[in-house]
Amino acid sequence: MPTYTALTTLSGMAAAEALADDLERLSPEPTGVGTTEIEDGSGLWEVGGYFEDMPDQAGLALLAKMHGARPFVVSELPDTDWVAKVRRELSPVEAGRFFVYGSHDADKVPEDCEPLLIEAAMAFGTGHHGTTLGCLRAIDALAVDGFVPDAVADIGCGTAVLAMAAARLWPGRVLASDIDEVAVEVALANVRANGLQDRVECLEATGLDHPVLEAAAPFDLICANILMGPLIALAPEVTARLNDGGLVILSGVLNEQADEVIDVYTRCGNNVVRREEIGEWTTTTLCKICRKSV
Repeated sequence: MPTYTALTTLSGMAAAEALADDLERLSPEPTGVGTTEIEDGSGLWEVGGYFEDMPDQAGLALLAKMHGARPFVVSELPDTDWVAKVRRELSPVEAGRFFVYGSHDADKVPEDCEPLLIEAAMAFGTGHHGTTLGCLRAIDALAVDGFVPDAVADIGCGTAVLAMAAARLWPGRVLASDIDEVAVEVALANVRANGLQDRVECLEATGLDHPVLEAAAPFDLICANILMGPLIALAPEVTARLNDGGLVILSGVLNEQADEVIDVYTRCGNNVVRREEIGEWTTTTLCKICRKSV
């Protein structure tokens, strides 16, 4: 049976969510609706719906006009086993000592690595994206330098791959949080699949706003692989939740956005210790400046 998609873009999260709400009421009803921020600094959001039957194009046109969105583009998807396709095309990733793989590639795991199992159906945050790869390399570089944190937080954890990487290397407490309930469920599944359920605690939280995160602070390491806007908004709180001399790894930032994000964190009291560009994405490690004793 064919599946149809209807996609459009418009400015702002609130407008995108309002359009998505109305799209869910369209007849025939979509089987799923989602919103995604386009990571190019434009402020645009994509709104999309999946339909088992051809959607009402007149209704789509009306919704687009009502919400100030571009006209919907409707496409028919081929009848494809997407999980099987991802498994065929999603090859293992090596990032320093880490080897990120799906269960279908379990026979390829080298002996001298830190293996991280991420199922193919949970493909976001597998290490193939430049932001995740950059963060894994940054964590590996810290371990090479002899850094050993007692408390680690992975903010916007997605699959929890960064939290699990930290748990593989260091004995301290590791917390993984995400604003999205589904992402937290994915994180929990991956943590259990890797036998790290006693090492990584997964939480649903907006940024660092959670009693468990508040009680565990200050942290020696915070990883935040999210987007430019939230990273800038979180800069004062992230810095406040770090120990003096603590480190923060930032990613989810386009190369042309990196200087602005770094400037905000520098003004909050952090110094850059490592910076790497992978494709169009920049990952930066910063160290919180020690306060002078009184």
